[in-house]
Amino acid sequence: MERVAKAASQKAVVIFSKSTCCMCHAIKRLFYEQGVSPLIYELDQDFCNGREMERALLRLGCNPAVPAVFVGGRFVGSANTVMTLHITGALKKMLKDAGALWL
Repeated sequence: MERVAKAASQKAVVIFSKSTCCMCHAIKRLFYEQGVSPLIYELDQDFCNGREMERALLRLGCNPAVPAVFVGGRFVGSANTVMTLHITGALKKMLKDAGALWL
């Protein structure tokens, strides 16, 4: 859990992902199209810590474990939550408040 918290605070937006997950791809693309450059942790490519981080994300309440999005070091949610925030306009405000977006 500590490793996830430390990783989540390294940049304004951090996404825990799997390279083969279509929802992860969609969420990463959403952030890139907003002009945000998130820090991406591909758990399926991190052979040392990936499984441990995935279990920690599940304990945090991420089900499924990926995509898991953190903004400003705080857990925002998975794909459904992020898409809802985007549609309502709340995501843009969160990104501005975290310093990930300047427009």
